[in-house]
Amino acid sequence: MRIIIFGAPGVGKGTQAKILSNKLNIIHVSTGDILREAIKSETELGKKAKAIVESGELVPDDIVAGIIKDVLMDEKSKNGFILDGFPRTVNQAIILEKIFNELNIHNFYLVKLDASDEIIIDRIVNRLVCSKCGNILNKNLVTENFVCPKCNSLNSYMKRKDDDEEVIKRRLRVYREQTEPVFNFYKDKAKIIKVDGTKLIDEVTNDILLKLN
Repeated sequence: MRIIIFGAPGVGKGTQAKILSNKLNIIHVSTGDILREAIKSETELGKKAKAIVESGELVPDDIVAGIIKDVLMDEKSKNGFILDGFPRTVNQAIILEKIFNELNIHNFYLVKLDASDEIIIDRIVNRLVCSKCGNILNKNLVTENFVCPKCNSLNSYMKRKDDDEEVIKRRLRVYREQTEPVFNFYKDKAKIIKVDGTKLIDEVTNDILLKLN
């Protein structure tokens, strides 16, 4: 099964991608993760990306796409994949379409998680992240001398700098202007699934699985 997971920042794409990856036995292709892995492994594209990152610039679309193509060509992708964080612009979608055509990938799903900006802002502003394992919890659940339920670290939860309300509002504006048009690009190219991303995590997962089946 091949899936692109899509939606605004903070809507829960990464969380659902990880869960679906385990439940469907397909790899989770997170753009950030595979970029870091390519740099660490010193692949040809990874070396190019490292030089760009160290200069403080953004890695160009063609290099990110090349790294994604390498992953999709790998044996571990034979059961399928869930693509998280790419494409974010129409240009990236056009590049990915070329990759899909080269790899003979024609049947895939686009899972769109929907939520209002107000709910997303409230969700992100009130979340804390474990500095050790990256687990995310609402700040109301994190008490004094709190032990992370995932990695057992003590007092490891913190607020990310980019979870500030004004930062989130800017990210949402960028999403509306640059990323949302990607959905229209895929309307006649993918099997579209829309899901209410404001529900509880398990409910969102169940809705996605029900519609995939």
